[in-house]
Amino acid sequence: MAKKKQEKKNFDNPNVIGLHGQVVEQSISDTLEVNFMPYAMSVIMSRAIPEIDGFKPSHRKLLYTMYKMGLLSGGRTKSANIVGQTMRLNPHGDAAIYETMVRLSSGYEALLTPFVDSKGNFGKVYSRDMAYAASRYTEAKLSPICAELFRDIDKETVDFADNYDGSMKEPQLLPTAFPNVLVSANTGIAVGMASQICGFNLNEVCETTIRYLKDPEHDFISTMPAPDFPTGGEIVYNRAEIENIYKTGRGSFKVRARWRFLPQENIIEIYELPYTTTCEAVIDKVAELIKLGKIKEINDMRDETDLSGLRLAIDLKRKTDPEKLMQKLFKMCPLEDSFSCNFNILVAGNPKVMGVYEILDEWIAWRMECVRRRVYFELAKKKDKLHLLKGLERILLDIDKAIDIIRNTELESEVVPNLMMGFGIDEIQAEYVAEIKLRNINREYILKRTRETADLERDIEELEATLNSQRKIKAIIVDELKQIIKKFPSPRKTGIIYASDFQEYREEDDVEDYPVTLFLSKEGYFKKILPQSLRMNSEQKYKDGDGLMQSFESANNREVLFLTDKQQMYKCKVADFEELKASVLGLYLPTVLEMDEGENIISMLDPGDYSGNILYIFQNGKAARIEMSAYETKTNRRKLINAYSDKSPLAAMVILNEEKDLVTYSSDGRALVFNTSLLQPKSSKNAQGVQIMNLKQRRILERAALLEDTQISNVSRYRVKTVPAAGAILKPEDKEEQQLSFLGD
Repeated sequence: MAKKKQEKKNFDNPNVIGLHGQVVEQSISDTLEVNFMPYAMSVIMSRAIPEIDGFKPSHRKLLYTMYKMGLLSGGRTKSANIVGQTMRLNPHGDAAIYETMVRLSSGYEALLTPFVDSKGNFGKVYSRDMAYAASRYTEAKLSPICAELFRDIDKETVDFADNYDGSMKEPQLLPTAFPNVLVSANTGIAVGMASQICGFNLNEVCETTIRYLKDPEHDFISTMPAPDFPTGGEIVYNRAEIENIYKTGRGSFKVRARWRFLPQENIIEIYELPYTTTCEAVIDKVAELIKLGKIKEINDMRDETDLSGLRLAIDLKRKTDPEKLMQKLFKMCPLEDSFSCNFNILVAGNPKVMGVYEILDEWIAWRMECVRRRVYFELAKKKDKLHLLKGLERILLDIDKAIDIIRNTELESEVVPNLMMGFGIDEIQAEYVAEIKLRNINREYILKRTRETADLERDIEELEATLNSQRKIKAIIVDELKQIIKKFPSPRKTGIIYASDFQEYREEDDVEDYPVTLFLSKEGYFKKILPQSLRMNSEQKYKDGDGLMQSFESANNREVLFLTDKQQMYKCKVADFEELKASVLGLYLPTVLEMDEGENIISMLDPGDYSGNILYIFQNGKAARIEMSAYETKTNRRKLINAYSDKSPLAAMVILNEEKDLVTYSSDGRALVFNTSLLQPKSSKNAQGVQIMNLKQRRILERAALLEDTQISNVSRYRVKTVPAAGAILKPEDKEEQQLSFLGD
């Protein structure tokens, strides 16, 4: 029993592992190094990150298997057959292999340039629920463009390695004749890193590569203005964003759906979606918005996608503006989405985030090496053939002698040595001569073969010159790219629009504008009441001990600010509050606004168009004039911290839309009159302000009032032209003032 408890205790220790009944201590760093790091390396190197040929290992294994099956020029075969054959290279299971084939297929439409010519139901990239059929029902072969992927693969253009069980060889890269790494979209999530590559148009990429090979200063955007997606749509074009992606490999851009209005049916038809979304996601979001009451212009939305392509139909209510509705939908649902770029690619076994310029540099260097290896292979073949023909030339001098040597040689093994001695040729040449058929031992055949010598020597000279010239190798790449453009024309699918060409939806444009009156009680209860409701009953209901703090007229499409005693301001839209009657207590703002514990509202402000100023007057005799625009935010932030200074308690506050005469009162019976033009606005919201009233020790500035709201008759006695000032002792006849605390003008 004690032994079992001890074992349980050991296995509960995270630094202890069990192996064959033994308990061995191992540090967490050793565990990570031994167990986790090899797994992470495998995922990065052999699964998730594409290489310079534009393929992940799973893609490459599948396509190479189809190539070896003769599916480049032959007819289609069942997908299940292809999946089974691919398992010789890819042991990850038939489901994973078939999913890879589906993504590469023309039927699925995930790639601008699909590599699998499919027949049957392969699903659609723009549909979440449109599932592909099982592999036993579908058929596939390689697309014609795959000839450019495997061009000269049998001429030692790329390295081959053993498969997982060593039973066959597979290419480590495919010698793609065009920059497929930019043409094919790719997404991968590894360990500690990821890759997200958008696709570009095949013809634009090839043309850009041609121009770049000829002119290293070529501007890519002039020939490849933006990415291209198989699902179409429109890119909201921002040149600065695109240039940043081209240079760094990181960034994002917006893609939106394409639509048209059918006035006869009063229907909006959406026929192209952003690459990152699905038709089901759009329909679900629109249904949610309708349920929440944020969209009221739609009667019904249907998915009418069929064999002819994508079609989402939106039935509109009468008198609905389709342009305005689509602006709202682009803003509120996935009909407009962002595509984030992270061009992370394996180069020589190292993951590296690169811009388009650097990617193309790497591809060109790699492709030049492929062409160089192909030329070297052809050169070696021609040299070998020339070597054989040189031996045949020697035989031409005396064919009878060669026949006599062979006839008079007793042992077969001595035929080649005797020919070598008889004509001064090497073993390879002698073997070739010895294998010539008897019917070909005539002068005509030998002369015909030896005439090829001059052509071979000329070809060898040209190939050697090509090997020694980067310019000629680049010319070969350019010629191949031109052929691809001619053989595989690829019109652009994704349009380009500029933000200036359309008006972006603003939520405030959709808020109804009508007059309301806002009420705030001393304990923080808020009401928004319509004028007609006030006319019917103007008597406000409050809790015992509560009463009115502020009220003013506003509009439903405006904003309202609530200032608290914790130097915080809460910004709200009037439309967000429900309409109430005077006979109810109202909404308790500390709960609605999720205010801090012990925080109290001290004022309700109408910011208007944020063009005025707020004047904060503190008990230490200072005042800070802050521009109202400091509280205007572009985001939907509700809580603004550090709204004003916390160095001294707030004595009064007033909104200034124009310069006013202000009266301040101290606790020792003094008053000061000054014009607010003496105070300059501060840039910081929580500025301490400037001294306006000189106070004696243990005296404070108690309150403030607009001069027009006081009973001061001898204004010149208290007025000053500069601040700070001590003010003058109040005379009895000037003491009947009305206090101003936190009301605007």
